[in-house]
Amino acid sequence: MDTEQAPRFTYQKVHRYLSRWLDARAPGQAHRLPSLREVARQLQVSLSSCKQGFALLESQGRIQARPKVGYFSVVQAPTVPLPATANLLDRVFASARQPGMLALSSDAPAMLGALDGPLLLLERELLRRTPPAELPPFQPLGEPQLRAALARDYSQASSEPWQADQVFIGPDLRSVFDLALQALIPAGSVALVESPCSWLILGRLRAAGLQVIEAPLDGEGRMDLDAVAQMLETTPVRLAVLSSRVNAPQGNAMPAADKRRLCDLLARHRVWLFENDSYGGLCADLPAYREHADPQRLLVFASFDKCIGAEAPFAYLLCRSATAPLAEAFFARGFRLPTYRQRAIAGLYGCARIDRQRTLLGRQLAASAGRMAALLRQHAGDCLQGAMPLAGATFWLRATRPVDMDAVCEKLLAEGIVIAPGSLFSQAGRWRDHLRLSVTVDWRQDIEGALVRLAQAVRQAPQLP
Repeated sequence: MDTEQAPRFTYQKVHRYLSRWLDARAPGQAHRLPSLREVARQLQVSLSSCKQGFALLESQGRIQARPKVGYFSVVQAPTVPLPATANLLDRVFASARQPGMLALSSDAPAMLGALDGPLLLLERELLRRTPPAELPPFQPLGEPQLRAALARDYSQASSEPWQADQVFIGPDLRSVFDLALQALIPAGSVALVESPCSWLILGRLRAAGLQVIEAPLDGEGRMDLDAVAQMLETTPVRLAVLSSRVNAPQGNAMPAADKRRLCDLLARHRVWLFENDSYGGLCADLPAYREHADPQRLLVFASFDKCIGAEAPFAYLLCRSATAPLAEAFFARGFRLPTYRQRAIAGLYGCARIDRQRTLLGRQLAASAGRMAALLRQHAGDCLQGAMPLAGATFWLRATRPVDMDAVCEKLLAEGIVIAPGSLFSQAGRWRDHLRLSVTVDWRQDIEGALVRLAQAVRQAPQLP
């Protein structure tokens, strides 16, 4: 079978046929699609497969059904082109959100099963039971119920319980991270980060005016703690930003003994540890840095959307020793977050729905990663290699020869496929022959065909000098 041309499932054949049919039409007007029976007859497939293909296009927002009339293409709002000077990160980010693009670059676990439905049901029940007139004024630090729920959740694995007044809620991860930097870390300070590092973290550190240093690595690409110890003796590092349990995007975990040693080094030099716990709840059996860190120099931050879904975009941070400056920063910013939505999230914690969701997502991520690994071995085993992630939503892959993954990304963008090249995760020029590949994909799409095209692009890519 020609895998590039022949989809593995029949409905993918229908989806590809209709996608090409739509691409060939003028985008500024609605077009009536061939009927289900016409497509079934043309492609010699069943009506059931046709319905699946149409449904997938409808879920992607490319077509809509008009009762008793048929299916019509959706007129898309004109896309504002990025300037020619836009960097690769901006183009990857924008392309992943354009209709018709197949994004293999996401890191959103809740795509495999969100709690949006139960969350909105809880919110409607709260609206019914508590009229707006009975609500207190807005809470710039977050709703007390949600702050208390997070304090209880984090206290389960802590020898020292967290308190609600040590928890702060903001609109998104970017905002709470920025406020934490503003409140605790002076501009011009030196920040140590793991490598590879989240592009959001790198960008916010630069925007805050901090000097970013990527942790030294040993010959196997792991953090070199001896070199870190030497660096801390000579460099006035004020802040370290590290993933709590599993490095994102690599998906591996530093041994507990190494985490303890690193935390001892940071404490000795009075370095603030900002622990990114975005994936921590999905791998609670692995050790976290906060189990060994100096509690007076520890701040934990994360967002709800990784576990709950897009209807819970808020983020939070926990800190024991700097509640006053953090509260001052949050009061000054004056976030006005939806009260009922925050209380509904607290309700998900209160009924243990979050715990069940974490368990379920962990299983789904493992199953999706296994499925992706099998396809990678089949179609890209000669040109890409990487270990199974311990947790998280991505694979971290290296080309078997030193190719420029930026060039691979550019080629695939032109073909409607979005990947995240390794250069986005370093400002020191590392990881140019790596890429991050998501396991949270829509398996109704032709993922196998996309991986075949990825492998071909890697084989044809120019070699790094």
